[in-house]
Amino acid sequence: MARADLDKQPSDVRRMFDTVAERYDVTNDVLSLGQDRRWRKDVFDSVAPEPGELVLDLAAGTGTSSQPFADAGATVVPCDFSLGMLRVGKQHKPYLPFTAGDGTRLPFADGVFDAVTISFGLRNIVDPLAGLRELRRVTRPGGRLVVCEFSHPTWAPFRTLYVEYLMRALPPIARAVSSSPDAYVYLAESIRAWPDQPALADMIGETGWRRPQWRNLTGGIVALHRATA
Repeated sequence: MARADLDKQPSDVRRMFDTVAERYDVTNDVLSLGQDRRWRKDVFDSVAPEPGELVLDLAAGTGTSSQPFADAGATVVPCDFSLGMLRVGKQHKPYLPFTAGDGTRLPFADGVFDAVTISFGLRNIVDPLAGLRELRRVTRPGGRLVVCEFSHPTWAPFRTLYVEYLMRALPPIARAVSSSPDAYVYLAESIRAWPDQPALADMIGETGWRRPQWRNLTGGIVALHRATA
């Protein structure tokens, strides 16, 4: 896949996610070898929602990542730009307030959320810095940000194997289990091109968040970044 293929327009990326919505959760479970369930638990623990708090789950897809917040007694708003994802989510979780929204222009007032989180979606926002600023805008003073995103494995030999998996093994696996395997070729490229852990922490700090820090998961395949409004 040519590097230029990453230059998709927002409407292209939205349609891509619409096409994978039906089997999105199953495909992610297969491609991550089940690790996505552990990563969701780590996100939940980092957000540490209290009963009655208002939590924004941006890029929530079908709401799988949102459910644990609701189970903990928080009011969670699953928000996504893919109407296909939202439709599938609403079919399975009709009690959650699924909301359509562009990450660079969120449909919420200033300072309303106690915590905001985005998992594996920041790199798909057309302007990640604008997305981080919007998340800051809708978070109350002292509120929390948790970003879970693919990152750079910290051990060089493992990093080489991981890149090989992304570019060679992931596409054929996606062809076997996904409703739109070509979308996962784009996703593999976007993961490989994404900034490393310190660079993302710098981006978070640049957009007005305080004390950004991160913790590596699964050897740095994924990094959990946290900050305070």
